[in-house]
Amino acid sequence: MRTQFKAARLALGAALLLGTAAPLAAQALSPQQRQEVVEVVRDALRKDPSILRDALMALQQAEQEDRSTSQRAAIAAHEEKLLRDPADPVKGNPRGDVTIVEFFDARCGYCKSLHPTMEALLREDSKVRLVLKDLPILGPNSVLASRALLAAQRQDKYVPLQDALMKLRGEPTEAALQAEAQRAGLDWPRLQRDMQDPALKIRLQENVAMARTLGIEGTPALIIGGKLVPGAVDLPTLRQLVAEARQAGKPG
Repeated sequence: MRTQFKAARLALGAALLLGTAAPLAAQALSPQQRQEVVEVVRDALRKDPSILRDALMALQQAEQEDRSTSQRAAIAAHEEKLLRDPADPVKGNPRGDVTIVEFFDARCGYCKSLHPTMEALLREDSKVRLVLKDLPILGPNSVLASRALLAAQRQDKYVPLQDALMKLRGEPTEAALQAEAQRAGLDWPRLQRDMQDPALKIRLQENVAMARTLGIEGTPALIIGGKLVPGAVDLPTLRQLVAEARQAGKPG
């Protein structure tokens, strides 16, 4: 019984030090008892510093699990808007059995590195549907590029311009956008006019708000099989994620 009591005091002390104990539990201890707990924890840490490491790892794992659970719930709650918003550009098979949603920034280096990998997946798997959501978070040129892409969609040229910008090595300045747009067969004066449409700003704001709701912290961010996959992934990983989504019968 005494060993169990010491273990309980140690666990409570570690929780107090880490700031995770419930306030009522802390209030139930007298000043003398709290001091005893602190001493027990200090002594234990001196004898075995790995206790703190293990506690921190457990805390991080718990936080990650909570974050994943919250993200899955948010994805499920916004599934229709994420997967089937008619305003969003789509690549691959429009009637595919698995949908990937990609939040990307046209200036993002990791997004550019993911682009050929995603293209390879779409070529080899004719049942994948890719929904693209512009998320311009890297400055004014990101916003400029996103406006150009959404304006290009009105000329049915979103995909060729997006492909060009993903391969662009320099900044997507207005001059660079004009060159790439004209190379893709776009009407540049019309594109310029459409880029100023306030409706495009609203769409981008909605994308940013959705990303915030889902806990997206950077680009690229993928949603596959009802879960969030942050960062650029390789082709084998993409294949596996798609296979898992298909096996589970999840559309996205």
